Amino acid sequence: MAEKKRVIVAGATGWAGSALARGIARSDDLQLCGALARSSAGRNLGEVLNEQRLDCPVHATAAEALATPADVFVEYTKPDSAKANILAALAAGCHVVVGTSGLADADYAEIDFVARERERAVLACGNFAITAVLAMRFAELAARYLDHFEVIDYAHETKVDAPSGTARELAARLGRIKAAALGVPLESIRGPREARGATLNGVQVHSVRTPGFVIGVEAIFGAHGQRLHIRHESGESAEPYVGGALLAIRRVHTLTGVHRGLDAVMKA
Repeated sequence: MAEKKRVIVAGATGWAGSALARGIARSDDLQLCGALARSSAGRNLGEVLNEQRLDCPVHATAAEALATPADVFVEYTKPDSAKANILAALAAGCHVVVGTSGLADADYAEIDFVARERERAVLACGNFAITAVLAMRFAELAARYLDHFEVIDYAHETKVDAPSGTARELAARLGRIKAAALGVPLESIRGPREARGATLNGVQVHSVRTPGFVIGVEAIFGAHGQRLHIRHESGESAEPYVGGALLAIRRVHTLTGVHRGLDAVMKA
Protein backbone atom coordinates (compact mmCIF):
# COMPACT_ATOMS: atom_id res chain seq x y z
CA MET A 1 0.00 0.00 0.00
CA ALA A 2 1.34 3.44 -0.97
CA GLU A 3 2.43 5.75 1.80
CA LYS A 4 -0.09 8.43 2.66
CA LYS A 5 0.60 12.02 1.65
CA ARG A 6 1.19 14.08 4.80
CA VAL A 7 -0.73 17.35 4.97
CA ILE A 8 -0.72 20.42 7.22
CA VAL A 9 -3.76 22.69 7.12
CA ALA A 10 -3.38 26.31 8.23
CA GLY A 11 -6.78 27.59 9.29
CA ALA A 12 -8.01 24.10 10.14
CA THR A 13 -10.77 25.28 12.49
CA GLY A 14 -12.23 27.87 10.11
CA TRP A 15 -15.28 27.61 7.88
CA ALA A 16 -13.48 26.13 4.85
CA GLY A 17 -10.47 24.66 6.67
CA SER A 18 -12.55 22.55 9.05
CA ALA A 19 -14.56 21.06 6.18
CA LEU A 20 -11.31 20.23 4.40
CA ALA A 21 -9.84 18.66 7.54
CA ARG A 22 -12.86 16.38 7.80
CA GLY A 23 -12.50 15.55 4.11
CA ILE A 24 -8.88 14.53 4.68
CA ALA A 25 -10.02 12.36 7.60
CA ARG A 26 -12.32 10.48 5.21
CA SER A 27 -9.51 9.94 2.67
CA ASP A 28 -7.53 6.72 2.38
CA ASP A 29 -4.46 8.32 0.78
CA LEU A 30 -4.03 11.49 2.88
CA GLN A 31 -3.03 12.06 6.49
CA LEU A 32 -3.45 15.32 8.39
CA CYS A 33 -0.22 15.54 10.39
CA GLY A 34 -0.58 19.09 11.68
CA ALA A 35 -2.90 22.05 11.94
CA LEU A 36 -2.56 25.78 12.44
CA ALA A 37 -5.20 27.75 14.38
CA ARG A 38 -4.17 30.28 17.02
CA SER A 39 -7.44 30.16 18.93
CA SER A 40 -7.13 26.39 19.49
CA ALA A 41 -3.35 26.08 19.80
CA GLY A 42 -2.17 23.37 22.18
CA ARG A 43 -5.23 21.21 21.69
CA ASN A 44 -5.88 18.15 19.54
CA LEU A 45 -7.72 18.92 16.30
CA GLY A 46 -9.96 15.86 16.68
CA GLU A 47 -11.17 17.23 20.01
CA VAL A 48 -11.73 20.72 18.59
CA LEU A 49 -13.72 19.48 15.57
CA ASN A 50 -15.30 16.49 17.32
CA GLU A 51 -13.77 14.16 14.74
CA GLN A 52 -11.90 11.21 16.26
CA ARG A 53 -10.07 10.41 13.00
CA LEU A 54 -8.24 13.76 13.18
CA ASP A 55 -5.55 12.93 15.72
CA CYS A 56 -3.05 15.75 15.25
CA PRO A 57 -1.87 18.78 17.26
CA VAL A 58 -3.01 22.34 16.67
CA HIS A 59 -0.20 24.92 16.54
CA ALA A 60 -0.17 28.69 16.90
CA THR A 61 2.37 29.42 14.15
CA ALA A 62 3.42 28.01 10.81
CA ALA A 63 6.96 27.49 12.13
CA GLU A 64 5.65 25.23 14.90
CA ALA A 65 3.43 23.25 12.52
CA LEU A 66 6.23 22.86 9.96
CA ALA A 67 8.51 21.29 12.55
CA THR A 68 6.60 18.12 11.63
CA PRO A 69 7.66 16.82 8.17
CA ALA A 70 4.90 17.21 5.59
CA ASP A 71 4.39 16.90 1.85
CA VAL A 72 1.72 19.56 1.32
CA PHE A 73 0.89 22.72 3.26
CA VAL A 74 -2.62 24.10 2.76
CA GLU A 75 -2.99 27.85 3.38
CA TYR A 76 -6.51 28.71 4.52
CA THR A 77 -5.94 31.59 6.98
CA LYS A 78 -6.09 35.35 6.29
CA PRO A 79 -4.43 37.67 3.76
CA ASP A 80 -2.15 39.32 6.32
CA SER A 81 -0.51 36.02 7.28
CA ALA A 82 -0.86 33.99 4.07
CA LYS A 83 2.31 35.12 2.29
CA ALA A 84 4.58 34.48 5.28
CA ASN A 85 3.00 31.05 5.79
CA ILE A 86 3.49 30.11 2.13
CA LEU A 87 7.15 31.17 2.13
CA ALA A 88 7.76 29.28 5.38
CA ALA A 89 6.19 26.14 3.91
CA LEU A 90 8.35 26.38 0.78
CA ALA A 91 11.44 26.83 2.95
CA ALA A 92 10.46 23.63 4.78
CA GLY A 93 10.27 21.72 1.48
CA CYS A 94 6.49 21.52 1.14
CA HIS A 95 4.33 21.98 -1.90
CA VAL A 96 1.60 24.53 -1.15
CA VAL A 97 -2.11 24.75 -1.92
CA VAL A 98 -3.58 28.23 -1.36
CA GLY A 99 -7.24 28.85 -0.64
CA THR A 100 -6.73 32.21 1.06
CA SER A 101 -7.67 35.23 -1.05
CA GLY A 102 -6.26 38.74 -0.96
CA LEU A 103 -2.72 38.20 -2.25
CA ALA A 104 -1.66 40.51 -5.07
CA ASP A 105 0.07 39.60 -8.33
CA ALA A 106 3.33 41.04 -6.95
CA ASP A 107 3.07 38.66 -3.98
CA TYR A 108 2.67 35.69 -6.28
CA ALA A 109 5.59 36.83 -8.44
CA GLU A 110 7.83 36.75 -5.35
CA ILE A 111 6.39 33.39 -4.26
CA ASP A 112 6.90 31.97 -7.76
CA PHE A 113 10.60 32.88 -7.66
CA VAL A 114 11.07 31.07 -4.34
CA ALA A 115 9.01 28.05 -5.41
CA ARG A 116 10.99 27.54 -8.62
CA GLU A 117 14.26 28.03 -6.77
CA ARG A 118 13.27 25.21 -4.42
CA GLU A 119 11.63 23.12 -7.17
CA ARG A 120 8.28 23.17 -5.42
CA ALA A 121 4.77 24.08 -6.55
CA VAL A 122 2.20 26.57 -5.29
CA LEU A 123 -1.33 26.02 -6.56
CA ALA A 124 -3.45 29.08 -5.75
CA CYS A 125 -7.18 28.63 -6.23
CA GLY A 126 -9.53 31.57 -5.86
CA ASN A 127 -12.29 28.98 -5.57
CA PHE A 128 -12.13 25.19 -5.28
CA ALA A 129 -15.77 24.64 -6.29
CA ILE A 130 -16.10 22.84 -9.61
CA THR A 131 -18.92 25.19 -10.71
CA ALA A 132 -16.62 28.20 -10.13
CA VAL A 133 -13.87 26.60 -12.21
CA LEU A 134 -16.33 25.90 -15.00
CA ALA A 135 -17.67 29.47 -14.87
CA MET A 136 -14.13 30.76 -15.36
CA ARG A 137 -13.50 28.44 -18.29
CA PHE A 138 -16.79 29.45 -19.94
CA ALA A 139 -15.94 33.13 -19.39
CA GLU A 140 -12.54 32.66 -21.02
CA LEU A 141 -14.27 31.21 -24.06
CA ALA A 142 -16.73 34.10 -24.21
CA ALA A 143 -13.92 36.68 -24.01
CA ARG A 144 -12.45 35.31 -27.22
CA TYR A 145 -15.59 36.37 -29.10
CA LEU A 146 -16.91 39.39 -27.15
CA ASP A 147 -14.98 42.60 -26.53
CA HIS A 148 -16.99 44.28 -23.75
CA PHE A 149 -17.00 42.55 -20.37
CA GLU A 150 -16.82 43.34 -16.65
CA VAL A 151 -16.69 41.35 -13.41
CA ILE A 152 -18.91 41.68 -10.35
CA ASP A 153 -17.70 40.18 -7.07
CA TYR A 154 -20.27 39.32 -4.39
CA ALA A 155 -19.54 38.47 -0.73
CA HIS A 156 -20.83 38.88 2.82
CA GLU A 157 -20.51 42.24 4.54
CA THR A 158 -17.57 41.24 6.76
CA LYS A 159 -15.22 40.03 4.00
CA VAL A 160 -12.23 42.35 4.25
CA ASP A 161 -10.45 41.57 0.97
CA ALA A 162 -11.88 43.14 -2.14
CA PRO A 163 -11.97 41.89 -4.78
CA SER A 164 -12.18 38.28 -3.63
CA GLY A 165 -9.64 35.71 -4.75
CA THR A 166 -12.27 34.26 -7.08
CA ALA A 167 -12.82 37.62 -8.79
CA ARG A 168 -9.07 38.31 -8.99
CA GLU A 169 -8.49 34.96 -10.63
CA LEU A 170 -11.32 35.54 -13.11
CA ALA A 171 -10.01 39.01 -14.01
CA ALA A 172 -6.50 37.61 -14.47
CA ARG A 173 -7.77 34.90 -16.80
CA LEU A 174 -9.85 37.29 -18.89
CA GLY A 175 -7.02 39.83 -19.01
CA ARG A 176 -4.65 37.24 -20.43
CA ILE A 177 -7.00 36.89 -23.38
CA LYS A 178 -7.40 40.64 -23.95
CA ALA A 179 -8.18 43.91 -22.22
CA ALA A 180 -11.89 44.66 -22.12
CA ALA A 181 -13.16 47.33 -24.47
CA LEU A 182 -14.52 50.54 -22.92
CA GLY A 183 -17.17 52.67 -24.60
CA VAL A 184 -15.94 55.69 -22.62
CA PRO A 185 -12.29 55.85 -21.51
CA LEU A 186 -11.92 55.96 -17.75
CA GLU A 187 -10.19 59.35 -17.86
CA SER A 188 -13.26 60.77 -19.64
CA ILE A 189 -15.79 59.66 -17.02
CA ARG A 190 -17.96 62.47 -15.64
CA GLY A 191 -18.29 61.72 -11.96
CA PRO A 192 -16.31 59.73 -9.39
CA ARG A 193 -13.79 57.49 -11.13
CA GLU A 194 -14.49 54.79 -8.49
CA ALA A 195 -18.00 54.35 -9.87
CA ARG A 196 -16.45 52.35 -12.72
CA GLY A 197 -14.79 49.91 -10.33
CA ALA A 198 -11.16 48.86 -10.06
CA THR A 199 -9.08 47.96 -13.10
CA LEU A 200 -7.41 44.56 -12.72
CA ASN A 201 -5.52 43.10 -15.67
CA GLY A 202 -7.43 45.37 -18.04
CA VAL A 203 -10.84 44.35 -16.65
CA GLN A 204 -13.24 46.48 -14.57
CA VAL A 205 -14.10 44.69 -11.30
CA HIS A 206 -16.84 45.76 -8.89
CA SER A 207 -17.10 44.35 -5.33
CA VAL A 208 -20.44 44.11 -3.51
CA ARG A 209 -20.34 43.46 0.26
CA THR A 210 -23.77 42.95 1.83
CA PRO A 211 -25.49 40.36 4.06
CA GLY A 212 -27.11 37.53 2.13
CA PHE A 213 -24.08 36.61 0.05
CA VAL A 214 -21.43 34.01 0.81
CA ILE A 215 -19.17 34.08 -2.26
CA GLY A 216 -20.28 34.82 -5.79
CA VAL A 217 -18.73 36.06 -9.00
CA GLU A 218 -20.27 37.13 -12.28
CA ALA A 219 -18.79 37.92 -15.68
CA ILE A 220 -21.04 40.12 -17.81
CA PHE A 221 -20.47 40.27 -21.57
CA GLY A 222 -22.22 42.74 -23.83
CA ALA A 223 -22.62 43.18 -27.56
CA HIS A 224 -25.11 45.15 -29.64
CA GLY A 225 -28.56 43.77 -28.96
CA GLN A 226 -27.41 40.97 -26.68
CA ARG A 227 -25.94 40.24 -23.26
CA LEU A 228 -24.39 37.18 -21.60
CA HIS A 229 -24.18 36.55 -17.82
CA ILE A 230 -21.91 33.79 -16.47
CA ARG A 231 -22.38 33.53 -12.72
CA HIS A 232 -21.22 31.28 -9.88
CA GLU A 233 -22.85 31.38 -6.42
CA SER A 234 -21.80 29.55 -3.26
CA GLY A 235 -24.21 28.45 -0.55
CA GLU A 236 -23.74 28.42 3.21
CA SER A 237 -21.86 25.10 3.31
CA ALA A 238 -18.13 24.79 2.64
CA GLU A 239 -18.59 21.20 1.44
CA PRO A 240 -18.52 22.12 -2.30
CA TYR A 241 -14.90 23.25 -1.87
CA VAL A 242 -13.66 20.01 -0.35
CA GLY A 243 -13.49 17.85 -3.47
CA GLY A 244 -11.53 20.46 -5.38
CA ALA A 245 -9.15 21.09 -2.49
CA LEU A 246 -8.45 17.36 -2.14
CA LEU A 247 -7.73 17.18 -5.87
CA ALA A 248 -5.29 20.09 -5.51
CA ILE A 249 -3.51 18.40 -2.59
CA ARG A 250 -3.16 15.14 -4.51
CA ARG A 251 -1.83 16.71 -7.73
CA VAL A 252 0.08 19.86 -6.73
CA HIS A 253 3.34 17.88 -6.81
CA THR A 254 2.99 17.51 -10.59
CA LEU A 255 3.66 21.25 -11.03
CA THR A 256 6.57 23.62 -10.41
CA GLY A 257 6.26 27.28 -9.44
CA VAL A 258 3.03 29.24 -8.97
CA HIS A 259 -0.07 28.19 -10.87
CA ARG A 260 -3.45 29.90 -10.59
CA GLY A 261 -6.68 27.94 -10.77
CA LEU A 262 -7.76 24.41 -9.99
CA ASP A 263 -7.90 23.52 -13.66
CA ALA A 264 -4.09 23.53 -13.68
CA VAL A 265 -4.37 19.99 -12.27
CA MET A 266 -7.66 18.95 -13.84
CA LYS A 267 -7.56 16.49 -16.70
CA ALA A 268 -9.02 17.70 -19.98
